[in-house]
Amino acid sequence: MFTAPQATDHKSLSAPDWSAIRADFPLLSQLAHQQPLAYLDNAATTQKPNAVIDSITHFYRFDNANVHRGAYQLSERATLAFETARDKIQRFLHAPSREEVIFVRGATEAINLVAQSYARPRLKPGDEILISAMEHHSNIVPWQMVCLQTGALLKVVPINDSAEINIAEYQALLNKKTKVVALTHLSNALGSITPVDQMIAMAHAREIPVLVDGAQAAPHLSLDVKQLDCDFYTFSGHKIYAPTGIGVLYGKQSYLEAMEPYQGGGDMISRVSFEHSDYNCLPYKFEAGTPNIAGVIGLGAAIDYIQAIGIDHIKQRERLLLDYATAGVSLIKGLRIIGTARDKASILSFVMDSAHPHDISTILDQQGVAIRAGHHCAMPVMTRFDVPATARASFSFYNNESDIDQFLQGLHLVNNIFSGKNG
Repeated sequence: MFTAPQATDHKSLSAPDWSAIRADFPLLSQLAHQQPLAYLDNAATTQKPNAVIDSITHFYRFDNANVHRGAYQLSERATLAFETARDKIQRFLHAPSREEVIFVRGATEAINLVAQSYARPRLKPGDEILISAMEHHSNIVPWQMVCLQTGALLKVVPINDSAEINIAEYQALLNKKTKVVALTHLSNALGSITPVDQMIAMAHAREIPVLVDGAQAAPHLSLDVKQLDCDFYTFSGHKIYAPTGIGVLYGKQSYLEAMEPYQGGGDMISRVSFEHSDYNCLPYKFEAGTPNIAGVIGLGAAIDYIQAIGIDHIKQRERLLLDYATAGVSLIKGLRIIGTARDKASILSFVMDSAHPHDISTILDQQGVAIRAGHHCAMPVMTRFDVPATARASFSFYNNESDIDQFLQGLHLVNNIFSGKNG
C-alpha cells in the first residue's frame, strides 16, 4: 500500500524557520524579469507547498479512480483519501459533524448553493436579505439574483471611513423582514476583519440565519464555526494553499437537511426511477457528479500543512509583515491607504497621487513584484471610497521583509517616473 507524502511539522519548533518554510514553495524561487520574485497577490490566490503538489501527484500516479462507487482497491484507496480530507476539514472548522462539510468548487459556488437551495424557496416579495458594503461580488450577485427571482429586497450595512462595519446601522436594519444575513469575515479589498461573532448573535436574537464568507479569513484566522454559531460558512481551497476548483460549504445539519439540492445526478441520489428519485443523505446530497477528487485530497494536504506550522504562528508572522509594509508605505509621498480598520489582516490597499493603480502594478511587475490592481471584485467598495481602483499588496507567512523592501523600492520608482521627484 502506498503512503501519501506528509507535511513537515514546523509547529514542533518553538519558532518556525520561515526561510525553510518559504523553501517549501517551489514557485517562489524563480526570477521575474531577471529580479527575485516577490509574490504579493496572496488575496487572489496562494502558492502551493510541495506537500500539496506531492499529494496530488501521488493520487494521479498511484490511486486514480472514482470514489464511492468501486469495489476494488484503487477506488477504496481514493475514497479513503477523499473522505479523510473531509474529516480534516471538519476538525479545521470545529464543525460538530462531518456530514455538515460539503465539497463545492469554491466559496462562490457555496454562496450560490445557499442562495438557491435555502433562500429562494423561502423568500417572498418584500422580504429582505442583509449584506455589508464591503462584500466581494460573489457575496452580492447571488443575492441580487435571488431577489430578482422572488421579489425580495437587498439591504446593505454601511461602513465608516476606516472600513469598519457600522454596528448601530446593522442593528437598525435587522427587522422582521430580514430573512438572511450574509457577511464577509475578512474583506478582500480592505483587509477589515468583520465582528461576525457579535453580528451573528444580533441576528440570531431575531432568529435570522447567517452565512459567513470566509474565503479570505480561512488562511489567516482561527476558525470555529461551533463557537461562532454561524449557520453557513464558506471558503475556497486556492486561497488556503490548496488547488483551484475546490471549496467548502459548512452548514448546520438542520438547515442542510431541510434544503433541496439545486444540482442533480451522480452521487447525490440513493434511488432513481423515471417516476421519482430519492436524494442521498448528507453530505452527498449536495455533491452531484464526479467530485474534484485530487482537489479534495490537495485541500486536505494544505490543511495538514498550515496546522503543522500553527495558526497562531501564522497570525503573528503576517501581522509583523503587514505592520512592516504599512510603516514603509506611510513614508511614501502621495500614497493613501484605503482601509484602515483597527482590526485588519494581511491586505494593504492603496492609491497614489502620481499614478493609476494599473500603472503601479505594471512598473512593480518589471521590478519582480506581483501585486493586484483594479476593483478586486468589489466595485461598491471603490464607489464608497471614491476611487476608480486600488493597488493591493497581500501577504502570506511565506513572504519576508525582502519582498516588502522590493515592493517599497518599486513604489519609490513609481513616484520618480511619474512625478520626476524622489518619493
